[in-house]
Amino acid sequence: MRSMLLDCRLERDMSGRSAFGYPRWFTTIFLTDIWERFSFYGMMAILTLYAASGRDEGGLGLSMGEASALFGAYIGLVFVLSLPGGWLGDRVFGAWRAVLWGGVLIALGHYSMAVPGDVGSYAGLVLIALGTGLLKPNMFALISGFFGTGQRAKREASFSILYVSIQISALIAPLVVGFLGETLGWHWGFAAAGVGMTFGVAQFAMGSRHFGEVGQHAPHPAGEEERAKMLRRGVTAVVVLAALITVDVVAGTFAPMHLIGLFGLVALTVPFLYFRLLSRNPELDGGGRQRLRAFFWLLLSFSLFWMLAGQAGSMLNLFAKHSTERELLGFVLPGSWFQSAIPFFILVSAPVFAWLWVRFDAKISSAMKFGAALILAGTGFVIMCGAAASAEGGNTVSPLWLLSVFFLIACGEVIIGPVGIAAAAEVTSSTFIGRTIGLVWLFSALGAGLSSQIVHIAEVVPDEYYYLGVGALAICVGFLVAGFGRRLRFTAEGEAKQPVADRAGSA
Repeated sequence: MRSMLLDCRLERDMSGRSAFGYPRWFTTIFLTDIWERFSFYGMMAILTLYAASGRDEGGLGLSMGEASALFGAYIGLVFVLSLPGGWLGDRVFGAWRAVLWGGVLIALGHYSMAVPGDVGSYAGLVLIALGTGLLKPNMFALISGFFGTGQRAKREASFSILYVSIQISALIAPLVVGFLGETLGWHWGFAAAGVGMTFGVAQFAMGSRHFGEVGQHAPHPAGEEERAKMLRRGVTAVVVLAALITVDVVAGTFAPMHLIGLFGLVALTVPFLYFRLLSRNPELDGGGRQRLRAFFWLLLSFSLFWMLAGQAGSMLNLFAKHSTERELLGFVLPGSWFQSAIPFFILVSAPVFAWLWVRFDAKISSAMKFGAALILAGTGFVIMCGAAASAEGGNTVSPLWLLSVFFLIACGEVIIGPVGIAAAAEVTSSTFIGRTIGLVWLFSALGAGLSSQIVHIAEVVPDEYYYLGVGALAICVGFLVAGFGRRLRFTAEGEAKQPVADRAGSA
């Protein structure tokens, strides 16, 4: 990976290159993304711990199951909101304004969470979700705008570097934000995340002079009628949500879990509705529609993987805090520091898997890779069964239990993340690539939504049974997906086309 980063050459712009040898526009975007991911992963590292902390500790006082459900519902909402966020950047604001105002909303959300109290916390989460949904898809669109046709290699090189920035931020953020949150107070951690995002917004605004006209205007502006229709839909959704909350409050039955459950329900239903809408698009030919329906089964396995991986920041985060030995050389490590393990393992294992795919890719279909990722994550949860059993009665266990689980999840993510995007790009024609990739993100939201619901099982059964059941389910589905991969290959109405799963696997 290091050699790839050193060898890639990005397009030179009229503003010249920065001190690092890359175009100044790319340096601006790179630093913005680092700060945005710093705030995102920093907040994720302490959100569940904060929510599960007692009122006397400055937390929300939720049970462990409720705190984990809040985490899953929030992540699901972020993924779902990337759909309207991408539409606004593409049809209304343009990528530059979408990124700028998305960053502003994220910073405001973190500062809101830095203010003690339930109102500030829940309002902050909504603001951060709205801002992330607006910023993230348009960040990639902004980069794409600097490259024309025939520059695929340069575009992919820039995305590769951006992916590294994500892992660097995910590695560092829990160390900084987690330390502040667990030692000085949760709201200090949220404030640190807000300061990081403020730096990102400021340098993005100052560096935008290097962008020229890129991202300044919506590439496919919506007409007045379409804007009015989308505005009506948005207002209707807000009014319905406000009405439901008002009725709940007036009836005296309102509880934060009602809102969390509603957001989880949104994350569960929107992916299926969007898939149904896309599969019935009249512009999609018969072969593309059939391949899309075959891809549906891989999307479901994608969701199952993220249902497990998403619990690294919720259930496994709480296990690190309360049931893991954390003393090192007389210093008690913050539990949130374990959240840096997965990005570390991703950075270490990614070059290994990249080499494996180059060497053996012709023999391994996308379905087999999806299955392998599920088996790895499921095995991690089976290991957690042993860890939870050892921690019964208030005991603490060796950190090697949790680190081994995080290593397996990281390996699964390295496999399924890029393969999922590559497979989506191969399913339909170029006209639908953006929408099929959007499906991948939405089914990630489905996984987070499932996570927000399934964690409640851990409140009624022993933890070891919970981990064993979830892990066994993932392993069984993984073997089914890998075993039935050959059937997913032949989906083009008997035509002599290379199968979708095979082609995606060799991308």
